[in-house]
Amino acid sequence: MTKKYNRILLKLSGESLMGKAQYGIDPERLAEYAQQIKEMADLGIQIAIVIGGGNIFRGLSGATKGFERVKGDQMGMLATVINSLALCSALESIGAKARVLTGVRMEPIGEYFSKTRALECLNNGEIVIFSCGTGCPYFTTDTGSSLRGIEIEADVMLKGTRVDGIYTADPEKDPTAVKFDDITYDEIYVKGLKVMDLTATTMCKENNLPIIVFNMDKPGNLKKVLTEGGIGTLVHN
Repeated sequence: MTKKYNRILLKLSGESLMGKAQYGIDPERLAEYAQQIKEMADLGIQIAIVIGGGNIFRGLSGATKGFERVKGDQMGMLATVINSLALCSALESIGAKARVLTGVRMEPIGEYFSKTRALECLNNGEIVIFSCGTGCPYFTTDTGSSLRGIEIEADVMLKGTRVDGIYTADPEKDPTAVKFDDITYDEIYVKGLKVMDLTATTMCKENNLPIIVFNMDKPGNLKKVLTEGGIGTLVHN
């Protein structure tokens, strides 16, 4: 089996960890993700991961419900730590080497992020999970993914979602929506497509980090993206 990339940044949404539940973490979905990720790590692909926290708390929506924005975003960062620890534990339970690095100091829960430490762990064959986003309020975990992907010099960012790529409209709401096989960053701006927030998208464009948007909830898709290609939507300059 041939791998298409040597080092990747995988972005997972917190909502996806809910599986069929209404809140929190679905153990079956967590185990499913861990198995897919370990299988790719066993091929020798260096894998770094960023997980959102929307299954527990989302700072921006919290701000509309009376939470002060900075405090709300900090609560959201802590939610990503919970998800990161859960995934780390799930990976370790099936024999994978994994480590959580945090964007805010909180030893001994996780080590504080540095590029040097992240690369050291990746080169040692560990799956590295980045939590707390950028470590700063007013930035999403999409921006955290872009930042970490650029810092570790990833070959590609994989954005795992509930749909199989980027469409002209939300395919869950509009049955006439048409899927793009590939699209440029400039086209995303012109068409006003909401792939990620503009800060994250611009960072990837300016640093020439391609993105593949694909359906992570279908078992086997991560393997297809990393060994075969031909699924999802490629975003590039």
